[in-house]
Amino acid sequence: MSLALVQSRALLGLQAPAVTVEVHLANGLPSFTLVGLADVEVKEARERVRSALQNAGLEFPHNKRITVNLAPADLPKDSGRFDLPIALGILAASGQVDAQRLKGYEFAGELSLSGELRPVRGALATSLALAAQQISVQMVLPPGSAEEAALVPDAQVVRARHLLDVVRAFLPPGSNAGGDAEVDNDGWSPLQPTPLGAPAAGPDMADVKGQAAAKRALEIAAAGGHSVLMLGPPGSGKSMLAQRFAGLLPPMTVTEALESAAVASLAGRFDPSRWGIRPTGQPHHTASAVALVGGGSPPKPGEISLAHQGVLFLDELPEFPRAALEALREPLETGHITIARAAQRADFPARFQLVAAMNPCPCGFLGSSQRACRCTPDQVSRYQGKLSGPLLDRIDLHVEVPALPADQLLKAPPGENTAAIRERVVQARGRAMARQGSTNQALQGQAIDEHLHLDDTAAKFLNTTAARLGWSARSTHRALKVARTIADLAGVERTEVSHVAEAVQYRRGLHAPG
Repeated sequence: MSLALVQSRALLGLQAPAVTVEVHLANGLPSFTLVGLADVEVKEARERVRSALQNAGLEFPHNKRITVNLAPADLPKDSGRFDLPIALGILAASGQVDAQRLKGYEFAGELSLSGELRPVRGALATSLALAAQQISVQMVLPPGSAEEAALVPDAQVVRARHLLDVVRAFLPPGSNAGGDAEVDNDGWSPLQPTPLGAPAAGPDMADVKGQAAAKRALEIAAAGGHSVLMLGPPGSGKSMLAQRFAGLLPPMTVTEALESAAVASLAGRFDPSRWGIRPTGQPHHTASAVALVGGGSPPKPGEISLAHQGVLFLDELPEFPRAALEALREPLETGHITIARAAQRADFPARFQLVAAMNPCPCGFLGSSQRACRCTPDQVSRYQGKLSGPLLDRIDLHVEVPALPADQLLKAPPGENTAAIRERVVQARGRAMARQGSTNQALQGQAIDEHLHLDDTAAKFLNTTAARLGWSARSTHRALKVARTIADLAGVERTEVSHVAEAVQYRRGLHAPG
C-alpha cells in the first residue's frame, strides 16, 4: 500500500488555486478511480495516462486498485492539465520516480497516447497568479505553455517535451533507465524570463483622408482613456478610424502586457506574435450578452475582458442585442466584471476603451448631403432608441463622421501619421499620470475637483450649458474629464473656457429625427 502527492494548479478566473493530486495504490480488485469534482475531460485522463505510460515503456500497475483524488474536493477542475501530475503520481506511488524529489515543483500538461506533452490554456495566468502571491515554485509545462509562463519576470519555468523527460529528472537514486522510447536529450530545459520586445507596427492613421474632427476626437480619447461613439453614413471611414485607434495609445508597460496576455491565455487565444500589442476586439453585432461580458460554467472571460488594456470596437452599435449593450454599463464605470453563477464566481479585468460606430438611421443617410434619407421619423426614433440613455451617458465623446465628396477624397493629401499623434498622446497622458497617477477618465469623486483646476469663467459656462441641455451629473463630470484631457494636450495647467467649450461639442447627442 503506497501513497504519493503531486502539486498542480486549477484555473478559477485569473486565480490559480493549488490542487494536490493524491494517488493511492492498494491491493484489491484492479480499478482506476478518479474523484475530486473533476469535469468530463479530467475523468478521461484515465485512458490517456494508461496509454501514455505503456507507450513510453513505463510500468502501469494493472494489478492494483488505483485511487486518484484531486484536492480540495469542492474546487471544480476542468481541462486536460492534470494528465501529467496524475501520471507522475502513479509513477511515484509505484516507486518508478522519487516522490521526495517532486517537492518544490508544480506540474501541468495534457498527455498524448504516445507520452508527448501538449500545451494547456491559462499557463500565463497561472504564472502571473503565482508571482502576485509571491509563491516561489518551479513549474514544469509543455512546449507552448512554458514559453507563455516564462513571460512573467522571475518565473521559474521548465519546459518538458515528453513524459520521459520528466521521469528522467526524478528517477530514484541508483536508477539509470527511464523507459524504452527514444526522446531527444534536450527535452528538459529550464527557460529564462522573456523580456518585452518592440511591438509590430499596425495600420497607419495617415491612410484616412480628411475627417479632421474625428481624428481630433480620437486623439483626445487616446490621451484621456475616454470612450467614443462615431456617427455617420455608410462608407465615411468610421471603421478605418476605429481599427487604427489602438496605434494612438501609449506603448504597453510590462504589467499591462502581462494582464492582457493572461486573459488571452485563459481563453486559449494567446498569440506570441501579438505580445506587447494592445488588443482590438471587434465582435459581430450578433454577439450575445454572455459573449460580450463573459460567462459559462466554469466562468470564462468575454470580449470586454479580452480587450483589457486595449480597444473594444462595436460596429453597427444599435444592431447589438439590447441586453448585450446594457451589460456594458457597469464595466465601463468600474473596469472589471464579476461573473456570478450558482456554483462559483469569478472576477475578470475589463479596463478597455470603447470605440463604437453607428449610422444615424436605418438607411444610414439622415443629415447627409450626398443622398436623401428615406426613413420616417418613427423609424429613426425606433432605431436610435435601441441605445438607452444610461449607456449613451457613459460614452464620453460623440463625434460625427460625414461622408467626403469623391473629388475631395481623391485630391486630399495623406493625413497625419499615427506616430506623430501618439507622441502628443503620450505627453498628455504623462502629464495626467504625474499629476494624479491615473488617466483623466478614471478620476472619481473629490479627485475631479482636486485635479481639474477649473477657471471660474469656465465653471460658469459649464453650469449654464449643463442646465440648458439637461445634463445628468454623470454627463457633467464626463465633460469635465474630457476638458481636462484637452487642457493636457494643450500643455496648460488650468482648464479654461476654450477647453470646456470643445468638450461640450462632443456631447451634443444624436440627430433629432425628422
